[in-house]
Amino acid sequence: MGGRYDLTNFEWRVIAPLLPRKSRGVPRVDDRRVLSAILWVLRSGSPWRDLPERYGPYTTAYNRFVRWRRAGIWDAIMDAITKAYDGHIQMVDSSSVRVHQHAAGAKKGGPDRCMGRSRGGLTTKVHALVDARGLPIRMVLTAGQVHDSQAVPALLDGLTADTVVVADKGYDADWIRAMIEQRDAAPNIAAKSNRKQRFCFSKSLYRERNRIERFFCRMKQFRRIATRYEKLAANYLGMLKLAAIRLWLRTYGSTT
Repeated sequence: MGGRYDLTNFEWRVIAPLLPRKSRGVPRVDDRRVLSAILWVLRSGSPWRDLPERYGPYTTAYNRFVRWRRAGIWDAIMDAITKAYDGHIQMVDSSSVRVHQHAAGAKKGGPDRCMGRSRGGLTTKVHALVDARGLPIRMVLTAGQVHDSQAVPALLDGLTADTVVVADKGYDADWIRAMIEQRDAAPNIAAKSNRKQRFCFSKSLYRERNRIERFFCRMKQFRRIATRYEKLAANYLGMLKLAAIRLWLRTYGSTT
């Protein structure tokens, strides 16, 4: 009997063609069951070792999650699903996530783990770009103390013409406005109080920014997102992309 976090039939129909083809030789453990196991960990926030028996060995689920992440499978699924995003209005913002002590205990050195000290202790900052519906287009990780503006080049890398970018005062910088305008897009960014120059600004459009705040609230319903348990930033970003994929599929599913 399936669990409440398992893939629905609709979700599986969308994802199945995007997964790697089964290898020859020894039959591979059912992909749908393994992916449902990964989603159970993502949603419940429980350790991999606590995976219910119905999903099989936890090592299989964990190893498959890491292997597919390294192979770019989560990226490929995210790219395929987000092609339908509403590009007329896009919003940027960030949210800090507390790092669990087990994740903080990783060995120092190696790739950037995107952890840093901020007012909340050891944290990771999730930067996101969402469309007009509050659905995620792109996400970037930094250490918790990094300023929001530092993630803008990566977030807006695919910005197209005639797009309006909505952001709060934390993104009010001349170079950010110039970068947006150079791509024939329009910044709708709240100006800092010490700004002398006046900019074109729509208050009604700015009020729509609550959609990205609601996006972060929805993401943090996944307990593995609300607290970072992954030692590697790449694995935590993989979990974020899985949660984003599920948000997109739930939206698609509700309209079909």
